[in-house]
Amino acid sequence: MTDQTNPISTYMLQMAENVAATARSLDPDAADLFFKEMLSAKRIYVTGAGRSGFVAKAFAMRLMHIGFDAYVVGETVTPAFSNGDTLVAFSGSGETNSVVDICELAKEIGGRVCLVTSAPASRMGRIADCVVDVGDLTGYYRRDDTPFELRQITGQYRSVTSAFAPLGTLFETLALVFTDAVISAIMEARKSDVNEMKGRLSNVQ
Repeated sequence: MTDQTNPISTYMLQMAENVAATARSLDPDAADLFFKEMLSAKRIYVTGAGRSGFVAKAFAMRLMHIGFDAYVVGETVTPAFSNGDTLVAFSGSGETNSVVDICELAKEIGGRVCLVTSAPASRMGRIADCVVDVGDLTGYYRRDDTPFELRQITGQYRSVTSAFAPLGTLFETLALVFTDAVISAIMEARKSDVNEMKGRLSNVQ
């Protein structure tokens, strides 16, 4: 067998290096504010489009596991958002129209808005009370400002870096790692009991 580097391992290492680079460059004040927003929230709602929406759901699930009242915007069992609630939006571009609308509505109702993004100067960035910029290391959001909905409809799926972290992959990975780190920090701050968490895991799936 030819001795060569496994391309899959290479890409995994590249992604890991980018996660590490982002962790080192992350604004500590913004990360701390996000952490405090989560701790002080009455209820937490999450939203995002496409794969960012899956990251949002993963965050809501973990929040529920550690005892928060957490909900996913758009689910049939999600209660009405009210004054004092906190919305966490995930959007690499910060310009996805449907998510912008949700952020604006949350602010009108009197809630707090936190944003995890690669574009802090975006429309959502201007709305949010708290913005965590995970960066745009592949330059995807700097090169393509086409709205998410239009890219979906017209099939504009193109990678700006050939095979490495195509489209918004790196943002979604960074957002997931960031929010998992937030969960770990909350667990440490609240001295969460792992056995208590296990008791909240779904048992009817």
